Amino acid sequence: MSRLRAEIAEQPDVLALVVERNRGAIAALVRALRRRPPSFVLIASRGSSGNAARYGQHVFGRLNRLPVGFASPSLHTAYEVPPRLDSALVIGISQSGQSPDVVSVVEDGRSQGQITVAVTNDPESPLAQAAEHVLLLHAGDEQAVAATKTYTASLCVVAQLAAALAADGSLANELDSIPTSVARQILETGDAGAAVETAATWSSCAVVGRGPNYGTAFEAALKIKELTAITAEPYAPADLLHGPIAIVEPGFPLVAIAPSGPARPAMEDLLEAVRRRGGAPVVLSDSPELASEGEELLRLVAVPEWLSPLVAVVPVQLLAAGIAERRGVDVDHPFGLSKVTRTR
Repeated sequence: MSRLRAEIAEQPDVLALVVERNRGAIAALVRALRRRPPSFVLIASRGSSGNAARYGQHVFGRLNRLPVGFASPSLHTAYEVPPRLDSALVIGISQSGQSPDVVSVVEDGRSQGQITVAVTNDPESPLAQAAEHVLLLHAGDEQAVAATKTYTASLCVVAQLAAALAADGSLANELDSIPTSVARQILETGDAGAAVETAATWSSCAVVGRGPNYGTAFEAALKIKELTAITAEPYAPADLLHGPIAIVEPGFPLVAIAPSGPARPAMEDLLEAVRRRGGAPVVLSDSPELASEGEELLRLVAVPEWLSPLVAVVPVQLLAAGIAERRGVDVDHPFGLSKVTRTR
């Protein structure tokens, strides 16, 4: 088995560790935030961590009514004019904790007296040293270049913080069930064989998600690109319909991430528009009827919608891995990519 597939399989155990071992650190952070309530959240991140940040934008807004902005690291590094961060909660997300630009944002937040948080897999990393509070991913060594278990662990940390800050016990109970749901999703998807057969001939595709799964669309597109070299572009439904729908010609592939919840009606409208143009959707949903006859369905395990990105990303991880293997790609080290990229 490849390291990539082994790490996909480890995700339920990693999530269980995150939920259990981060309770104390989360509680300490929430106490600090109660004493000094932030007006907004600023997140610094790159790559898959940036897609976890997109989930944070949704969940902090939805559960905590906090606006979320994404940092502009060049202001902190190349231009050396960091913005004023009064009343901010500054979060850096980086599995390695090595990215100088992410570290710089957190350092500037702390120097301005703001509450700072590192979400990282390495407690000794520069990012962990820069932040006042550290929330660990507990993922162990992730050896495959493509992030899988560190990505879902990052989602889990963000969800755990938002739920604790909301002080709603039912949210915490829902999160406690997520490791079991992800294990069920891995079994449900299997090798995604039929979808892999369909997708192995793709040269390009679109990936669409909304609400909590807007970030999932970006992560899915990233996994497809870095593992298979297929051009994959992520969209929200409205963004695709406002012009880029022109790329959808007969047979054009589109991955639609559509779990049950308030975001799904817009996904249903998007699917109808794609079908009218002759597109060929692959549908990820807990409602099989959402896929029309002849379309590929990757069935999702039903979970509360705010947590659906943790299960929805699994079929795409397995789909991308299967396509890459069909194409003869070394899925652990695709296309000369490196695990850690130290960007400034």
